[in-house]
Amino acid sequence: MSKTVMIVEDNELNMKLFHDLLEAYGYRTIGTGNGFEVLDLARKRRPDLILMDIQLPEVSGLEVTKWLKEDPELQAIPVVAVTAFAMGGDEERIREGGCQAYLSKPISVPKFIETIRRFLGVGQSMPAFAAVAKRKGGDVS
Repeated sequence: MSKTVMIVEDNELNMKLFHDLLEAYGYRTIGTGNGFEVLDLARKRRPDLILMDIQLPEVSGLEVTKWLKEDPELQAIPVVAVTAFAMGGDEERIREGGCQAYLSKPISVPKFIETIRRFLGVGQSMPAFAAVAKRKGGDVS
């Protein structure tokens, strides 16, 4: 059974990129751009990992992470912070805020996938789109 990643991201292009990458590597996704929806959605869908944008419009992603880590039902779900504002000391501050890992935007696709795999294991040995292309005789190199 494939693992589920919740994407908390208010930027539609980033949401689509993360969704497409994760699905291509065999993970299921659920997403929201609203930090206030995260706890309810997590309780209903029980994701295996949460990608948390730190700069959400209504509430900080670190505040949402704090809520998750204070909830006995949800605190075991790993949270990976994703932010465009990578400055000195940010990684330490983000880890102290409850996140288990940190990715800066723009993301590096290999680092993104390696981080997801570190928490969830391999979704598929090769991206699904490459497998489809090979079946259709396409070159994927």
